Amino acid sequence: MWSTIWILVVAAAVTVLFATYFVSVLRIDGSSMDPTLEEGQYVVAVRSKKFKTGDVVAFYYNNQILLKRVIATSGEWVDIKEDGSVYVDGTLLEEPYLEEKDYGDSDLSYPYQVPESRLFVMGDHRSSAADSRLSMIGTITSDQIVGKVIFRVWPLTDLGTI
Repeated sequence: MWSTIWILVVAAAVTVLFATYFVSVLRIDGSSMDPTLEEGQYVVAVRSKKFKTGDVVAFYYNNQILLKRVIATSGEWVDIKEDGSVYVDGTLLEEPYLEEKDYGDSDLSYPYQVPESRLFVMGDHRSSAADSRLSMIGTITSDQIVGKVIFRVWPLTDLGTI
């Protein structure tokens, strides 16, 4: 009996450590990532140090966790036109995840170069998303990042990769 209890305690400890250091389950609040992620859904974010354009990341901002899409990485130039078209290093960014393009709110001057060791992120619902286009949020650092969102786990009808 003691060996069974010991195995259960060890299994629980390993599960808690794994969840704490490698994986986070997050609930979507708000509409800034519509239609990709909708309010009330649950997603899994995995710790990572490497990100590329198009990845959805979770990060800390003012004691909240926000989810946004990586648009550009360190050293790249971002330019957003009045019609909402986004260019990275002079190339139009293909964004099949958007329902509509929108310039949204921005207090930056474009073209804008992403500082060293930072990511430029934007929500998929551009007209209402507060993201790197606003200096109050700005570009994000690796210290802020919770993880890369890779999988939707709830509701079960939407189960699958992001």
